[in-house]
Amino acid sequence: MTGQLELPLETEGEARQSQRSGEAPTAVSGTERSGASGLMERVLARPNMLAALKRVRKNKGSPGIDGVTVDELPDWLREHWVRVREELLAGTYRPQPVQRQLIPKTGGGQRALGIPTVLDRLIQQAVLQVLQPQFDPSFSEHSHGFRPSRRAHDAVREVQQYVQAGRRWVVDVDLKSFFDRVNHDVLMGMLSKRIADKTVLGLIRSYLEAGVMANGVVVDRHEGTPQGGPLSPLLANVLLDVVDKELERRGHAFSRYADDCNVYVRSERAGQRVMRLLRRLYAQLHLQVNEKKSAVAPSLSRQFLGFALWVAPGRRVKRKVSRKALEVFKRRVRWLTRRTRGQSLAQVIERLRAYLVGWKAYFRLADTPGVFSRLDEWIRHRLRAIQLKHWRRGLTIYRELRARGMSHETARQIAANSRRWWRNSRYLLNAALPIRFFDELGLPRLAA
Repeated sequence: MTGQLELPLETEGEARQSQRSGEAPTAVSGTERSGASGLMERVLARPNMLAALKRVRKNKGSPGIDGVTVDELPDWLREHWVRVREELLAGTYRPQPVQRQLIPKTGGGQRALGIPTVLDRLIQQAVLQVLQPQFDPSFSEHSHGFRPSRRAHDAVREVQQYVQAGRRWVVDVDLKSFFDRVNHDVLMGMLSKRIADKTVLGLIRSYLEAGVMANGVVVDRHEGTPQGGPLSPLLANVLLDVVDKELERRGHAFSRYADDCNVYVRSERAGQRVMRLLRRLYAQLHLQVNEKKSAVAPSLSRQFLGFALWVAPGRRVKRKVSRKALEVFKRRVRWLTRRTRGQSLAQVIERLRAYLVGWKAYFRLADTPGVFSRLDEWIRHRLRAIQLKHWRRGLTIYRELRARGMSHETARQIAANSRRWWRNSRYLLNAALPIRFFDELGLPRLAA
């Protein structure tokens, strides 16, 4: 962040006033309706813009269609910010189209992200920092996604409490392509009830309507809020809060994380009633329920945010990694440890480390340490097979194993069957390549 204080993120007069007052990034109270006088100025205030710049640089990310990177943004701002700021205040600024990028979905298929330019990410972040404090206090206590001091683990613990209390049926609703189907008019109508500043409202609509560049062609967008911009999660929460409030009014036990919403009831019949209600509520928002993936089912048979529930002795409801999440995990590890990559074992483990650390941090909430131990064994099994293949020739294998203290007979047996990587790595290599060997190479243990 060296040199950021010299960025022209406000006028000289405002800069002098900020320095005298030592003001912090401005937040709007949860009860205040944002007036036409000054909301955009709050967005563009120097402390707020510097905080937004810091966040954008910390998040990094790919450049948008203009090719400007996060590291190049400060220099770009020094040259162009005065003009951009004037356009924002006048309501004439127009965002650039987002860059379409496909990423694999955990359950198969691909999800389309819309990557804004770094300038547009900066502006969206600045708007978010002003609007979030206004909207967030009014959201439901059962909404956990993309909110300050809330996370997926809170939602998982909440549904665990529902099931422990005897709500053994779940209304599991999946929305069809939610972020691609957000109706702009419905969303803007909701925002206009809380924001009077037409300049800010116009800016938000311009972000909703910014085109998408795919294969070099810009396609106009008439619905949807693309995943990839800082503002999209808040807009999604604004839209779906209508459903949350109706569920609360009716006294339902539910938990929502972004567009994943589960309602917990005591009978299948009650679940079917709630499902009909949700279909009506979502239809009013011009959203469609994915009937193939939605269901009224026993709570223990469905997963939520990668976790499933099970009943331990004593009737205690506990958490575990869902079968689907385990399949995704193994598929990812197989890809990272493909034996044809031609990398050393240390390089393979380096590639694995970041994924394993992140996965462990998320799923540490599971009450199944035995599952983690078995995954550790499976990963080491794969790595031993990689090392065996790296040695390749029988004589090399024999020498390496003998150097690691293995008996002549066992080393000879493995070397004689040198092409049977997977079988040899399962048992016989444990002594030559013990757990300590992988610890020294920096392989994280999931069960530790």
